[in-house]
Amino acid sequence: MPVVSGSSGRAIGEALAPLLEMEFVALESRRFPDGEGYVRVPYDSIEAVRAEPVVFVSNTYPDSGILETILLLEAIGDVRRGNLSNYKGKEPQSLPDVGKGIYLAIPYYGYSRQDKRFSPGEAISARVIGEMLARCCDGIAILDLHAPAILENLSVPVEFVSAMSEIAERLTENVSPDFILSPDKGAIARATEVANLMGCEFSYLEKTRIDAHTIEHQPKDLDVNGKVVAIVDDMISTGGTICRASDALRRQGAKEVHAACTHGLFTGGALSRLANHVDGVYTTDSLPNPRANVSAAPALARGLGMLIGQGTHND
Repeated sequence: MPVVSGSSGRAIGEALAPLLEMEFVALESRRFPDGEGYVRVPYDSIEAVRAEPVVFVSNTYPDSGILETILLLEAIGDVRRGNLSNYKGKEPQSLPDVGKGIYLAIPYYGYSRQDKRFSPGEAISARVIGEMLARCCDGIAILDLHAPAILENLSVPVEFVSAMSEIAERLTENVSPDFILSPDKGAIARATEVANLMGCEFSYLEKTRIDAHTIEHQPKDLDVNGKVVAIVDDMISTGGTICRASDALRRQGAKEVHAACTHGLFTGGALSRLANHVDGVYTTDSLPNPRANVSAAPALARGLGMLIGQGTHND
């Protein structure tokens, strides 16, 4: 059974394959001079893609990642359906349909924060993308999705997996925090999981809007004086929330403040900003970034094991 990827999921695909006791196969993905994408299942990989169910690793971020994911899903689907007709006339032009068996592993699901319609006329983009992907595969495993409820009742099974156990392990090895803190109520479940795994106390920050441009963070019933605190969230984008939270903790006497997340987007100079506010940053490699020190592959392997097991049982 092969694990395949285009350009966005190659490193994780290579790490995932041995965990699933599968072989890794690189698909072709490149760009024409005008910027348009080109994808292909290499001719010498067609047999591997058809022989057994296939795991396809790909991110839906940035926008080019969405397009590459959909195009490669279609290319894999054509190969498995035996639709090999081509302009060059290279044989075979067609083969028997080998049936279902395409499982999509998404390390970082782009547009995950566009899960609500705040104003009339807006697209609920997270759902739209999920429905497009579901039409091209037989199951999806997603790592630490921001709001899993948005993808409930898709036409294919979805496994929502978490890297919080791996993050807890890395924090234990490198930081040994006394407290785990969620930057807001929305991240409580993830931070609570880390705290329970590490045997730490836990709390969260209350957000208070001072004016249209200012948000103040205050710890809720938490004494951090002289303590080492780790702030845990699903993602860090600009780093503003983490920096404000760290400042609030230091005002209350925190000895050290570290930040940990699954998805390190680090946009707009976030890493430079964080360097002035926290003592360390820990994140998975769901997205390529210079602070990636936790593998996303084990969590995805757990979800894929569930999906593939379901598919085998249903067959």
